[in-house]
Amino acid sequence: MKILHAAIMATLAAGTPALADDGVFDELRFGASASIQGGGEHEDGIFPEFTLFFDPFDHDQSTGLQKLARPRIHLGTSIGTSGSASQVFTGFSWTADFSDKLFAEAGFGGVIHTGDLDSNDNGPALGCRLLFHEYIGAGFRFDSHWNVMAQVAHSSHANLCDGPNNGMTRAGLQLGYKF
Repeated sequence: MKILHAAIMATLAAGTPALADDGVFDELRFGASASIQGGGEHEDGIFPEFTLFFDPFDHDQSTGLQKLARPRIHLGTSIGTSGSASQVFTGFSWTADFSDKLFAEAGFGGVIHTGDLDSNDNGPALGCRLLFHEYIGAGFRFDSHWNVMAQVAHSSHANLCDGPNNGMTRAGLQLGYKF
């Protein structure tokens, strides 16, 4: 999994400027989160996170209720530390602007993870490798490029596969750069 993370990061570092000039990427966010679950389901460590956003449906150019029909696409990773689960996730994101500075966001999609599937003494038992992934957040824009967002993300299988379904719930901050 470390090789996968290194490959993703190398690709982002090498390809971001050229692709950003072509308008492929809409936004890059990076930050960290921590587990907010209690007891034996708590995951130790801090989780560095990176998320790329794409806008193929012109979400940023739409107004009003059109924004609901035109989500952005996100692709990201949450890197496990201290033996905790790493995740690679993707899905759709919707942003609601309250003003030029304040916004809220919600996303829904799927995740593949490296966590334990069955009972575990340290961290959640997740039941299956593929899970649903959803998040909500509130943010502040510093200018037309930079923003910060507080976010809570949850991953679980909604009892659709055999085995435990403790899920993973993490909260954190992300700094965003909009191209």
